[in-house]
Amino acid sequence: MRQTKRWILIICRFIFGLTFLFSGLVKAVDPLGTTYKISDYLDAFSLGFFSDLSLVSAFLLIILEFTIGFNLVFGIQVKKTAWIAAAFMLVMTPLTLYLAIANPVSDCGCFGDALVITNWQTFYKNLILDALLVLILVFASEDRPIFSNWASYIIMLIPVLSCLGLELYCYNHLPIIDFRPYKVGNNLPSLMVIPDDAPSDEYNISFIYEKDGVQKEFNLENYPAEDSTWTFVSQNSVLIKRGYVPPIHDFSVQTEDGDITDLILENEGYTFLLISSKLEKADLSRQKDINALYDYINSKNISFYCLTSSFNDDVEAFKTTNNVKYPIGATDEITLKTIIRSNPGLVLLKAGNVVAKWHYNDLPTKNELKRIIKK
Repeated sequence: MRQTKRWILIICRFIFGLTFLFSGLVKAVDPLGTTYKISDYLDAFSLGFFSDLSLVSAFLLIILEFTIGFNLVFGIQVKKTAWIAAAFMLVMTPLTLYLAIANPVSDCGCFGDALVITNWQTFYKNLILDALLVLILVFASEDRPIFSNWASYIIMLIPVLSCLGLELYCYNHLPIIDFRPYKVGNNLPSLMVIPDDAPSDEYNISFIYEKDGVQKEFNLENYPAEDSTWTFVSQNSVLIKRGYVPPIHDFSVQTEDGDITDLILENEGYTFLLISSKLEKADLSRQKDINALYDYINSKNISFYCLTSSFNDDVEAFKTTNNVKYPIGATDEITLKTIIRSNPGLVLLKAGNVVAKWHYNDLPTKNELKRIIKK
């Protein structure tokens, strides 16, 4: 019996721990993605004034998840870690229930962009984790620690420091694993296509008609289309099932000359895109280098555009202040943040294919560009 309890504890530890390890790892490689998601949560709950804390909160949340997972998998301070995990789940379980019912944010971001699940799936996942956690706490007395008490605390520095180091690297450069549709190697136009046999959105359509001062609701099968005694009042459409949505469905570029999306994606040559979700929030430490890169690229008759969601006044102020000569187009802010986790960041396309991406800390030199362009 005791051996059975011990095996139940080990199995529950591994399932719960590996889930948290995976969740922490996929978010650690993309800390900005978690930052954006926390900002979405704050905005949804009318707490946007705390947005400045999103980055720090993201770093701490990721480290907490990763460390909980590490401890439970490797049997480090199991009982204490389980109680910390219980406090964490005590917050997350009712939160995800609310998200499932109210749907203020479409994706909880539990597994970053590596695995996108619905809010209801997230809630059910949390219920399973809660059940595992209860079993861990019940059978925690059966745990047989491998390490001494002091040694276990020292070992706990491994997940904390390794996770923090990974976060800092990916924040100051780019995610070492890119789970988004704009990753290097992808062909963007092919990810924008909706197959002919793809399911469409399904709606529940109802009609309100009035007769003798009384209003009544009808559906498509019984509404009084040919009964002139009823007067049409209104029509309601409720989405009941989302149809197929292509991985890329919101990429477009608008300029003073119109929509140049196709011009960019169908260009058989190279196209450089300088991405800045908000010019007024961009890091300007490499602006002189960017201007020099543009001069070189422009001298080779290669297309170069800056894409931003900033308003026209901010765009003009940025161009004047920074002596900018390159054309600037308008693109959705969320799309720009999805394309590259850097503000600004540089993307190289060829015939719609993503050839390379650079964080502003890693901008290519002219010699590096020469080698790439010659390929």
